[in-house]
Amino acid sequence: MPSSKASVLDVGNCNPDHHMILQLLTEHFDVRVDQAMFVDEALARMREQPYALVLFNRLIFDNGNEGIELLHQAKADTSLAKTPIMMISNFAKAQDRAVAAGAERGFGKSTLFDPQTIELLARYLPRK
Repeated sequence: MPSSKASVLDVGNCNPDHHMILQLLTEHFDVRVDQAMFVDEALARMREQPYALVLFNRLIFDNGNEGIELLHQAKADTSLAKTPIMMISNFAKAQDRAVAAGAERGFGKSTLFDPQTIELLARYLPRK
């Protein structure tokens, strides 16, 4: 039987950060979380299945590239352009830059478990 859970893709976070994000998401929402490390890998996954939300790290952990490249490429692809994509960064200027490029307003790792972050995510994900 297919899962009715919403799918979330976490892109570019190291394993410890991914596990914190996974904990946040699965504790509060009815979701299944996939992980991708690189932009090309994330785009391929996004083309394979729909995601309710894509979260990307400001800097891709494994290579230091800017995660916003995922946003640029996804928004340029008509099959992916409507997917909600959100940056994870504590830096307001990085968040502003992502929003200007078409991202949803994101959050930082320092506010992962804050009630405001949970409310923000609830706009895109079904609560438990």
